[in-house]
Amino acid sequence: MHNPTDRIIVALDGMAPEQALAFAAAVPELRWVKVGLELFVAAGPAVVQQLRDQGKRVFLDLKFHDIPATMAGACRSAARLGAELITVHACAGSEALRVAQVAAQESAAAAGLPGPTLLAVTVLTSWDPSRFAAELAIEEPVVDYVPRLAQLAAHSGIGGCVCSPLEVAALRAAHPQPFALVTPGIRPAGAALGDQQRVMTPAEAVSAGASHLVIGRPITAAADPAAAFAACCAELSNA
Repeated sequence: MHNPTDRIIVALDGMAPEQALAFAAAVPELRWVKVGLELFVAAGPAVVQQLRDQGKRVFLDLKFHDIPATMAGACRSAARLGAELITVHACAGSEALRVAQVAAQESAAAAGLPGPTLLAVTVLTSWDPSRFAAELAIEEPVVDYVPRLAQLAAHSGIGGCVCSPLEVAALRAAHPQPFALVTPGIRPAGAALGDQQRVMTPAEAVSAGASHLVIGRPITAAADPAAAFAACCAELSNA
């Protein structure tokens, strides 16, 4: 994990399937890509294999949240595709998390693939803390609610969490490596916030304990995406 290219996951959000595949091919140093709901619904499961055929590692970010049997089935299928990171909602509960983890590992082993890391989603980075409390009627503040869900995930055998970079330091103190902490809401210095509220720069997030950084528009919408990716890598190298 010392190579910055192993830490940065570029989100292919908002791209048509052919755009996503062309973008991934155009940035040869890119190791990891994120396939989210938009791209997966538009392109179907085949896009995961197509990206893997380019030599990319795939973070399948579909945020499964359902009853335990359905969660297990979904993770079984996702692992069979070759996705190496797969998101599930921590608030699905311990039983759903446990059976999803077992199903993913068994499915990957049967297909001769490396076992994927399941990542529990705690609180989406688009939530503003005051709106989170008001709209969801959750009295516990986000700063306490996130570690509660992370602990639930860890106790259920899940290999990591997705969290805001602002929560990374506290979670890393409670959950040492190899527990993965994958952080969206990453914005290089001077970049627009977009729909993210709780953000850090790449160097700040890694220094706080993040294992992977999810970066989208600052790279994908750049005039020169390869140069923007290289600049993020350079920032990590110099951190």
